[in-house]
Amino acid sequence: MKLILIRHGKTHGNTLKRYTGTTDEPLLDNIAIDKEYPEADIIISSPLRRCIMTAELIYPGKKISICSDLRETDFGDFENKSYEELKENPHYQRWIDSGGEAAPPNGESRSEFAKRCIRAYELIIENCEAECAALVVHGGTIMVIMQHIFGGDFYDYMVPNLGGYIVNTDKNKYMEIV
Repeated sequence: MKLILIRHGKTHGNTLKRYTGTTDEPLLDNIAIDKEYPEADIIISSPLRRCIMTAELIYPGKKISICSDLRETDFGDFENKSYEELKENPHYQRWIDSGGEAAPPNGESRSEFAKRCIRAYELIIENCEAECAALVVHGGTIMVIMQHIFGGDFYDYMVPNLGGYIVNTDKNKYMEIV
């Protein structure tokens, strides 16, 4: 099976370098898709507007299925805040010192986030009868799935907005969408 993992387009929070995990904000008004994406038999999106809007731009007229477990990390008390706003917060410093592994106050840990996303990914692979599926999701979601499939470090798989990967799950190979 071919799996296309696409990170949503840019949002206002992205421009401000905010932790916009569960914040449900739309894409910037001037988003334009200036690259070709592979065709997909089915489109699956995170439930957040930025992903749904991106899926509609890339795959106009296609039915979009929603998978809530593909949503981004819940950053808890750090949600919708930037480094500049948080840098003096001792809880934030502990989270940074953990490499983002610990749970932010009132948020989810990387392992909780990873379990949720990997469970969703495995269910999609197990139940999908299509030859090619596109997942329009978040940067963190892509990073967790890629680390699960290919190993390495979580941060090895960072992608820009509208970037991602094309994965051949049968051959355990991938290429980056730049």
